[in-house]
Amino acid sequence: MKRSLFFIILFGLLGTACTSLYKKGQKQFSSGEYQYAISTFSKVLEKDPENKEANFYVAESYRLSNRIEKSSSYYEKLVEEDGTFENYYRLGQSYKSQGRAEEALEAFKEAQGLTLDDAYSNELKREIANLEKSDEIEDYWPYLELENYTLLNTAGPDYAPIVNEGYMYFTSSRQASGIYPGTGTAYTKLFRTRAEGIKVDVQNIQALPEFRNEEGLNQGAIAISPDGNTIIYARGNSTSKKDLPDVHLFASYFRGGGFTQPIWMPLNEDEFWWNSTPAFSPDGSVLYFASNRPGGYGGTDLYKATKLANGDFGNPVNLGPEINTPGNEMFPRLVADGKFFFASDGHAGFGKLDMFVAEPSEQGTVVKNLGPKINSVADDFGIYFTNYPQEGFITSNREGGAGDDDIYYFEDKTPKPKLVNIFLNVTTKEKQENGSEVILPQTRIALYDSANKMTGGDFTNQSGRVRLTLAPNADFSMIASKSGYFTKSITYTTKGKTPSQEELIQEITNITLDTTIILDALILEKSIVLDNIYYDLDKAEIRPDAALELDKLVTILKDNPTISIELSSHTDARATDAYNDALSQRRAESAVAYIVSKGIAPERLVAKGYGKRQLIIENAQTEDEHQVNRRTEFKVIDIK
Repeated sequence: MKRSLFFIILFGLLGTACTSLYKKGQKQFSSGEYQYAISTFSKVLEKDPENKEANFYVAESYRLSNRIEKSSSYYEKLVEEDGTFENYYRLGQSYKSQGRAEEALEAFKEAQGLTLDDAYSNELKREIANLEKSDEIEDYWPYLELENYTLLNTAGPDYAPIVNEGYMYFTSSRQASGIYPGTGTAYTKLFRTRAEGIKVDVQNIQALPEFRNEEGLNQGAIAISPDGNTIIYARGNSTSKKDLPDVHLFASYFRGGGFTQPIWMPLNEDEFWWNSTPAFSPDGSVLYFASNRPGGYGGTDLYKATKLANGDFGNPVNLGPEINTPGNEMFPRLVADGKFFFASDGHAGFGKLDMFVAEPSEQGTVVKNLGPKINSVADDFGIYFTNYPQEGFITSNREGGAGDDDIYYFEDKTPKPKLVNIFLNVTTKEKQENGSEVILPQTRIALYDSANKMTGGDFTNQSGRVRLTLAPNADFSMIASKSGYFTKSITYTTKGKTPSQEELIQEITNITLDTTIILDALILEKSIVLDNIYYDLDKAEIRPDAALELDKLVTILKDNPTISIELSSHTDARATDAYNDALSQRRAESAVAYIVSKGIAPERLVAKGYGKRQLIIENAQTEDEHQVNRRTEFKVIDIK
């Protein structure tokens, strides 16, 4: 009897204790003291692991304090006992934050069958689509290398660095004076140290000297205007009932040789709205920030506020659905070329917050994940460039760090392209009367690039050779000139004549190419036959095939601007003299008109029809012999 009474009393005491813990934990949860609530409800679960309410409060406390990855075992208990849409949805989010994509997909699909709400259904479709896209994400900067700034980081949070006028400013819990009950971590303050690019003085870190850090609350995510005269940062999470109930933006201005005490910014608008992660545009005229104010797309959205005449920022505008999602967007960063970087857990990523870039295009804004070189399953955020886009900082709480949010630096290690030297051996020759070719020494060769800018040249040696240096994958032109010869221009390309970078083995590869330029002697009154100048029977109009040949003469005239020519047309011996004279004159005039239409001055040209008076083959019998007689010629009649 006494023993039975003992157990009744014991169970009664245990029940009273559980009820007391439950009420205590509920109060802590309602006050946002999530770490305290986790500790309290964990004691309940030690005695009753299946307690539905305790599992719910622990799971939600982890989720609401941005540690949803730790909540999966508690949501698993909840779906076993109560498989609601909410429980499966949160379980899927927890799996996703751990990189457990297959399990997250399964949980989201279970949740799909448990709701008829269109908004919830669309959110699940987005989550599922994002998970299915995660395998397709490629590195935005393939050669970027990321390193933990080990000597800078502590076991607590260190995050969101920026650089201004030779100093790095960042947030850290070092020198903490209290514990933030929402996460159980130390309160954060603002610090600075000297920095040159990504090289940071880790020995002389000091608390922000511009104004004093406050005690018993979180201060972080600092932004400094390009001119250095305005500091804006986020401040909140105070346990004092006299303080603001949420996180807000505060500003300090440089006045009279120092910075003012920080003041609450009007763009916060409402004391119950969360506002944080500010960043200035490159010119300082726009302030970007994150907020959970009503009218957004869900979670925290990114906004921009313009600088007003009095120096404040106002008229906040939501950046729209291309950037904002039903998830969370924060830590904005606009760079000078118009690209907009930000962190999000709502776009397709690897787990929790990933970093993205929004690029303007003709089709609108295109959002791209920065890829696995930058992002991880954990939170990755707060990108800052010290030399865009080659180097800078990010923040991450990925595995392998010092214990919480850590500062990482990155550098673009794109390998230098292997060097290709192209040497072109140019040989100049002269065409003889008998059709043979002989070396033509001391010929001037001028080399021009595709923009018609002279890039090299020299005279050929006694062997008629000169070596020029050309760039790979480029177009060139060369002009060969020598007194007593027609100047000649030719085009030359190195495109397709060198191996690709992937095929190159040596750091420096030399490639030698060869070409020959043949010049004709410039002799007054010497007739030169233009090949393939044909006309339709009894007609004088320039046919397309004849135009191609006349274009070659146009080039000769442009290359040799000091010469004037006679262009002559000849017929065969058939038909009367008068008919052939008139036909040949019309043909010669037609050819001259075509050449003039190509930009050659008419005073440099004389049209002459010789009919059948200058036959090459007398008494021609075959059609081929008649064709030899039907020809178009030119001769130089004057040299200015």
